[in-house]
Amino acid sequence: MTTVIETQVQYNNTYMMSTTEDYMTQEEDWDRDLLLDPAWEKQQRKTFTAWCNSHLRKAGTQIENIEEDFRNGLKLMLLLEVISGERLPKPDKGKMRFHKIANVNKALDYISSKGVKLVSIGAEEIVDGNLKMTLGMIWTIILRFAIQDISVEETSAKEGLLLWCQRKTAPYRNVNVQNFHISWKDGLALCALIHRHRPDLIDYSKLRKDDPIGNLNTAFEVAEKYLDIPKMLDAEDIVNTPKPDEKAIMTYVSCFYHAFAGAEQAETAANRICKVLAVNQENERLMEEYEKLASELLEWIRRTIPWLENRVAEQTMRAMQQKLEDFRDYRRIHKPPRVQEKCQLEINFNTLQTKLRLSNRPAFMPSEGKMVSDIANAWKGLEQVEKGYEEWLLTEIRRLERLDHLAEKFKQKCSLHESWTTGKEHLLSQKDYETASLMEIRALMRKHEAFESDLAAHQDRVEQIAAIAQELNELDYHDAASVNTRCQGICDQWDNLGTLTQKRRDALERVEKLWETIDQLYLEFAKRAAPFNNWMDGAMEDLQDMFIVHSIEEIQSLITAHDQYKATLPEADKERIAIMGIQNEITKIAQTYGIKLVGVNPYTVLSPQDITNKWEAVKQLVPHRDQMLQEEVARQQANERLRRSFAAQANIIGPWIQTKMEEIGHVSVDITGSLEEQMNNLKQYEQNIINYKSNIDKLEGDHQLIQEALVFDNKHTNYTMEHIRVGWEQLLTTIARTINEVENQILTRDAKGISQEQLNEFRASFNHFDRKRNGMMDPDDFRACLISMGYDLGEVEFARIMTLVDPNNTGVVTFQAFIDFMTRETAETDTAEQVMASFKILASDKSYITVEELRRELPPEQAEYCICRMTKYSGPDASPGALDYISFSSHSLLKSESDVTCGQVWLPILGISALSGQPFMLRRPVGLIEI
Repeated sequence: MTTVIETQVQYNNTYMMSTTEDYMTQEEDWDRDLLLDPAWEKQQRKTFTAWCNSHLRKAGTQIENIEEDFRNGLKLMLLLEVISGERLPKPDKGKMRFHKIANVNKALDYISSKGVKLVSIGAEEIVDGNLKMTLGMIWTIILRFAIQDISVEETSAKEGLLLWCQRKTAPYRNVNVQNFHISWKDGLALCALIHRHRPDLIDYSKLRKDDPIGNLNTAFEVAEKYLDIPKMLDAEDIVNTPKPDEKAIMTYVSCFYHAFAGAEQAETAANRICKVLAVNQENERLMEEYEKLASELLEWIRRTIPWLENRVAEQTMRAMQQKLEDFRDYRRIHKPPRVQEKCQLEINFNTLQTKLRLSNRPAFMPSEGKMVSDIANAWKGLEQVEKGYEEWLLTEIRRLERLDHLAEKFKQKCSLHESWTTGKEHLLSQKDYETASLMEIRALMRKHEAFESDLAAHQDRVEQIAAIAQELNELDYHDAASVNTRCQGICDQWDNLGTLTQKRRDALERVEKLWETIDQLYLEFAKRAAPFNNWMDGAMEDLQDMFIVHSIEEIQSLITAHDQYKATLPEADKERIAIMGIQNEITKIAQTYGIKLVGVNPYTVLSPQDITNKWEAVKQLVPHRDQMLQEEVARQQANERLRRSFAAQANIIGPWIQTKMEEIGHVSVDITGSLEEQMNNLKQYEQNIINYKSNIDKLEGDHQLIQEALVFDNKHTNYTMEHIRVGWEQLLTTIARTINEVENQILTRDAKGISQEQLNEFRASFNHFDRKRNGMMDPDDFRACLISMGYDLGEVEFARIMTLVDPNNTGVVTFQAFIDFMTRETAETDTAEQVMASFKILASDKSYITVEELRRELPPEQAEYCICRMTKYSGPDASPGALDYISFSSHSLLKSESDVTCGQVWLPILGISALSGQPFMLRRPVGLIEI
């Protein structure tokens, strides 16, 4: 930079004198040159016009005719303002000749103020449209503002530009730059300049020296399209002119010098931007990974909850048992990996936030509904639905068990009733009494009375069948239709039996008046045998009745009832003996009086053998019932052992989990030792916890045995398997989160250059003012902690600090927030101003940058990254496709210094620890302390 300035000073003192002499010589020969070679005038008109328009377009205007459009002086003054960056005196607004001359004189005076002596160029000639003078004036401006500042190894202006061209084109074949006219006719020199700096734009190996027009047009098109250099020459004019105009060539070539001379500086700026963009891209990759993991976890929860909320009951016990098995597979196989994903998601989120703070980026705010709290709420909802689903499964299994029992009982009672009613309708429909004798009539009458007694005894059974059918309907039994059909058939048949019974009685009573003889003994036998037979039927039914119990107390209740039943057997046996005595009395009377008994008892279908057979059957069912009850006692005792085994383990594991939670809390705030030592302790805790997993698995196995045994309660412990699972998951999450917090503290310490002693002082201060020993400080305790460190806080400043350490307004300051705050106080931060300055270099000092400049200066990936994220520039000097790099640097990449300090100046001061009295460095705002 010093060399350029010295060269410019030397140029102003020495070279301008020679340049002025050249101007005078050129002025003398100008008419002769134009007259000798009109092609030069054409070339200069085109070149100078394009050069002027390349600058005037920045102001949103252009010229068409160079000798006409500068006559009023307005665009001439505007041109000088654009190329110099300075403001000229306010132009005259009138349209009279003297107004135009005044404006041109203001422009010429400004040129003279820059050390340029104008020879024979007056305002009147420009106003009159003198082409020769106008071209001479433009050439003077080009020399001063485009060529004069060129300096290459102690040479400047024309010689410096020529030396630069020779250096850049030296390695290329068929190129030998010795001047600014014939050396450029074949177009290879221009293509070589472009290829030297941008080899991606031209394939130099395909160019031919015998195609000058093609070479020139290639260079013109590439320069205009990719280098923002307008086309100032015509290939045909250069090729067809023996000696192209030197001024036109110099003007055009100088544009290449200005386009490429700052490449090295731009590369340095690009490297800085690439570094910042690389960090930003990595952070965005982590953000995208978080979004992806959060989306997948939330999607899994969204898909799982409807499955758990599906409470459509199956119709069979086997199907419901399969649902329970599927639920166990979900608990054992599908859910544990998701628990790990949830924990890893929280760790990734905390790590990302730490990296963003360390690189001075804004905090990451996940998409709506994907915050860690949102995932925690969704997880909580999942567990609530999961608990409800398990309870529903067990309830449904109990309901189906009850239904199966009722259905079997219904079938048994229906079978007994249908067996009893078989043939009864046919019997009641007979008219055998019409041809019977008196004795037969009496027998039929007594038989019918016995039937009526039997019919009344079966009324209870029919009512029980109807009650069971109603209960099956109320419990939504899957085969309720067939139950209802069978029940309706029994009821209809029962009504028909009642009707037929009444009709037969009426018929027998009509003929009874004609027949009076009756056998009292047969009648007595029938009357006593029928109830006893019905009692035996009921006893057999009760002894074969199925039962469901869930505790030893319930089975003991059944055993007591059975014992009470057995106590009634002696009285029943007495009744049997009495009934058999009636039959014996009949036989004795017949033998005594010589009566010949023909057939069976006319009053009943029951025979003494029937009573005997049923009685023997009842006696055989009693020990069978005893065996069933004892087997159920053994099963309930086994269930009790399962309860006690589960309770013994749960009563150990539950307190162990709680103890480990408290120990981890103590380790996280322990100030003895370094962070690495604290990390090792936590890793050991984590390994111990992992090793303890076998106890959880064993408890899960016992819990499964309990569920398979259909044990639904346990009075020996207050811990359920759900409590143990939730506690275990919280323990795993707590140890992982605590390890992550220590890792972030290590990352913060290493990134910010904070010593271990400073971190120990921070932790000691925090623990000292953590009066509740819960890892958090109240605002009053936090204020006292800051005052102990040397802060002199006002209400406004303390409120500002609280917004930094407690952005969610929870009313407490966590240890991690305290460490982050103290880290910012003791470490330096980068700002966005450096990145803005780098972008300004790439943009050639413009307030915006173009897509072409980004793609030219940055690697393709990061160039496209900027293009996608930069907003459109809307300033007054905007050009098509302009992008706003200032807002991009301020809001997307880094915080500015004003954001970091909230508009205050921060100075390092010495703080004193409240506990050890040792000094440490803090940064404090100037407005808060007296210096």
